[in-house]
Amino acid sequence: MATPTRLDYCQYLLSSQINYTLTNFADHSQHFSHDMINRYLAADRVTPSLVWENVSPHVISNQQGYIVFDDTVLDKRYSFNIELVRRQYRGNAHQVMKGIGVVSCTYVNPNFRPILDYRLSDLPPRGDGQTKLDHV
Repeated sequence: MATPTRLDYCQYLLSSQINYTLTNFADHSQHFSHDMINRYLAADRVTPSLVWENVSPHVISNQQGYIVFDDTVLDKRYSFNIELVRRQYRGNAHQVMKGIGVVSCTYVNPNFRPILDYRLSDLPPRGDGQTKLDHV
C-alpha cells in the first residue's frame, strides 16, 4: 500500500468542498486508510515559511492589491485531548467555546488570491503569550 504524500493531502484539501476530515479523505481514497493519513500528518510539518516559499514566486504586485488579516476559531467542542484547544470567543457562534485560534494573512488583487501566511494562536494561560494582534 502507498504512503500518503504532501501532494496527496494538498490535492484532497483543494478538491474537498465541505468536509476536510481525515475520515472523509480515507473514505474517498482507494490507497490510504485513516490511520495512514493520521500517521503521515503527525510526522509532516507544514510551516508558514514553507507556505511562503511555495507561494512567493507567484505573487504578482498590483496597485489595486491589498493585504487582509483575518482570525478565526476552528470549532473543537467535541475535543478533549488536543493541545491547542482553548475556550475562546467565536464570533460565528456568538459565544465562548472550545476551539483552535488561527490568524491568516492573504494578499488579494483582482486576479490572484493566495494565502501568504498563517499562525495558530496558542492563547494564554498555557500559550505562547502572544495575542492575535501580536501574530498579525
